[in-house]
Amino acid sequence: MSIADNLRFFQNELHGTPARLVVVTKTHPVERLREAYEAGARLFGENKVQEMVAKQPELPADVEWHLIGHLQTNKVKYVAPFVHTIQSIDSLRLLLEIDKQAARHSRVVRGLLQFHVAREETKSGLSLADAEELLGSEAFRNARHVQLTGIMGIATNTDDAAQVQREFRELRGIFEKLKARYFADEPAFRELSMGMSADYRLALAEGSTLIRVGSAIFGARNYGKVD
Repeated sequence: MSIADNLRFFQNELHGTPARLVVVTKTHPVERLREAYEAGARLFGENKVQEMVAKQPELPADVEWHLIGHLQTNKVKYVAPFVHTIQSIDSLRLLLEIDKQAARHSRVVRGLLQFHVAREETKSGLSLADAEELLGSEAFRNARHVQLTGIMGIATNTDDAAQVQREFRELRGIFEKLKARYFADEPAFRELSMGMSADYRLALAEGSTLIRVGSAIFGARNYGKVD
């Protein structure tokens, strides 16, 4: 099947849900991203800063770029001029660096707090207590150039659907607690980013608003040279 066919499949899957598709572009060359764009994709998710910075000028200006991989504070400056949403905010330090760099470009960058719910130590993210400490801080309240619009999480890589469902349900619970306690009067706080190629249907059942899909659209990744 073509990239356009695969995108149509996911558009049909998401029809009638609140979810949008983030097309994950990791390791895929610009030519294939252009194919996805021509087929209607507008939200592109990239894991690595270097790849995002290289690809962004090669694509139309109306692409909504989401950084979905781990972000080091010293690399924020490279994406601050154009990134739409940083889905992987996992510390107050990173949030404040995003605020600082976005201010230099007179922009407001959207962000999602990333939570750790998987039974895998390799995955990063906040606990609920970490997030409440961050959201209760004066430094966060004084940030003017970063706007939190929701949360993100990655489930355990397992064939145990019940476990994955529990983890997505936990994420939804965290979202609802934070929404009620800190963002009740902020309609922009509405994104629950969870679900990928293998588990997106479980995520949709738990209320995901952003699913992140790469391999099911582009096929197997090429870990060699990226154009």
